[in-house]
Amino acid sequence: MLTVTGFIVTVGAGYVISRGYFPLGGIIILVAGFFDILDGAVARARNLTTKFGAALDSTLDRFGEAALFLGLLLFYLSSGNNTNVVLVYISLVGSILVSYVRARAEGLGLKGERGFFTRPERIIVLAAGLIINQVTIVLWAFAILTHLTVVQRLMETWKQGK
Repeated sequence: MLTVTGFIVTVGAGYVISRGYFPLGGIIILVAGFFDILDGAVARARNLTTKFGAALDSTLDRFGEAALFLGLLLFYLSSGNNTNVVLVYISLVGSILVSYVRARAEGLGLKGERGFFTRPERIIVLAAGLIINQVTIVLWAFAILTHLTVVQRLMETWKQGK
């Protein structure tokens, strides 16, 4: 229930962002993050963890992140800011690939956890950038750091897989 609630709150943040209310969107992202932290902790404390629950949590995390980028994309499309439209796209691709490389490595029995711009960092940086209304700087950071993290994870996978 907490996982789904966090996802719904995140989608709400995406909507708020699409309307241009960046600081409010950043605050809502932090509230959604609270649910994301709680869901796993509560499941472990109550001995209710399942593989499906973990898969659902990861999937909704990705959908939620995509909803946030969609909000930014819709805002920048409506404002005609083509540079930021491209940055949103590059950032979304990078964020998806960071998660994909980890999942792929784990599917091969390896670890792909390393990287300095993992999901918690991405969420905190995005929320902070929205709150202080410095989204373009955040998008540049995402565009660069997500792809560097993908390279880090691929290198880690390559070293383990030799």
